[in-house]
Amino acid sequence: MSEEVPAKGSILGKLVPARYVLAILGSIGMAIVYGLKVNLSVAMVAMVNHTAIHQLQQQSAGHHSIANATTSESNPVEQCSPPGGATNVTAKVEDGPFSWSEPLQGTLLSCYFWGYLVSQIPLAHVAENFSAKWVMLFSVAINVLCTLLTPVLTASHYGGLIVMRVLEGVGGGASFPAMHVMIASWAPPTERMVMSTIIYVGTSAGTALSILLAGVLSASWGWESVFYVMGALSCIWMVLWVFLVQDNPNKQRFISAEERHMITSSLGTETKVEHHPKVPWGKVFTSVPFWAILIAHTCNNFGWYMFLIEIPFYMKQVLKFNVASNAALSALPYFPMIIFSILLGKVLDTLQAKGKVSTTCARKTATSICTIIPGICLLILCYIGCRHYEAVSIMSVGIVAMGAMFSGFLSNHIDIAPNFAGTLVALTNTAATLPGIVVPLFVGFVTHGNQNISAWRIIFGVTIVLFALEFLVFAIFGSGAEQSWNRSGAQKEAEVKDEKTPLKDVNAPLKP
Repeated sequence: MSEEVPAKGSILGKLVPARYVLAILGSIGMAIVYGLKVNLSVAMVAMVNHTAIHQLQQQSAGHHSIANATTSESNPVEQCSPPGGATNVTAKVEDGPFSWSEPLQGTLLSCYFWGYLVSQIPLAHVAENFSAKWVMLFSVAINVLCTLLTPVLTASHYGGLIVMRVLEGVGGGASFPAMHVMIASWAPPTERMVMSTIIYVGTSAGTALSILLAGVLSASWGWESVFYVMGALSCIWMVLWVFLVQDNPNKQRFISAEERHMITSSLGTETKVEHHPKVPWGKVFTSVPFWAILIAHTCNNFGWYMFLIEIPFYMKQVLKFNVASNAALSALPYFPMIIFSILLGKVLDTLQAKGKVSTTCARKTATSICTIIPGICLLILCYIGCRHYEAVSIMSVGIVAMGAMFSGFLSNHIDIAPNFAGTLVALTNTAATLPGIVVPLFVGFVTHGNQNISAWRIIFGVTIVLFALEFLVFAIFGSGAEQSWNRSGAQKEAEVKDEKTPLKDVNAPLKP
């Protein structure tokens, strides 16, 4: 481990503390990773030739036309008209060049998570043992490169798009472990919720801006511009990250001595640990609070990816919004979500600092908000029918409420084992990646040739059940207390070393 760098302070440091420079840049980095992940969900609406796909579906179903006619008379399917009396002319104008079926579209959206699934645990190890800063830089850099190459390779064959999305997933898988390690090194316990929320709310900001920008770009300059413009803008962040951020306060030059001492004394990291302790795998996998986080994370991600990836398609295919309106309305709830998330994190941190609530109570409260309210919203959505703007309002409330997850289970790893926060979030996020693969395939299967409200009721119903499971498991088994096995590694090693050090130093000659 490198020697402690002298604290110099800076003009920036006088305006914004170094730990919040990290939080802000970390938030922007997460926004880039998530923005480049979801831009395909909006761009694909403009990339796909909906008319050609519809015609192919009609041809393939031609020999069943008589049976289908009989079925539709006895069981009429709920179909919505475009809002405001719009016609189908808009849909024809917006047809793209690719005749990808719904199952193939689901594969193209889910293949990102193939790379995401395999990269998290090994990159968490790298972040914990070497440098979380450079792991996070890798995460963004590979996403930027693959985004810039996407239009050319997609035009050649959809296989090129799959390769780029898998590689983006590999980079994306590094983001949460890297930032968890950095939060554990930088955030004082009384500021942990608000710093975690600032950083991870970047996922919502990136989602909102990406959906909005992708809709405007694809409608104005074609789907290719989505990838070129967003990829190029993201390069600026990499320069700032390299020069302004370090792995921990002891390595940061642009920090005041007072801030460095405040952080390290609150975390007990004034003394450097030469080697990162080994992960106590057996104790991790027999820890009830860990399993509560894993189950909550996995179930919540099913709902999160439902809103994140599939809602733009629901609004386009079922509610019949055009591309521009679809993008604007899909992005709308993420801006109040950012405000709500930060305010909730600050309130819970303040209550915890005053001794009003425990860490466990705070985590359970936030997790309850991000499960109960979205579940109720999806239940209402099942029966609200074709009332377009009422449906959008209900979806917006659900998405805003999901912002509570940043102060809930998603930061809980740092509470129970700060020494292994990167590894723990890699484990839970690996399991929680499975919904990212399953959701697009599941939706594609249920809605194949069947884009109507009845099909989406099945999808929403499954999501509601998983929200209920998440709430029950975390409310009963979740905990915000530091686990004993967290200290079985680093702290005990340090304690043994400290016990030996005085004996060795008693008779040692004084150095000038």
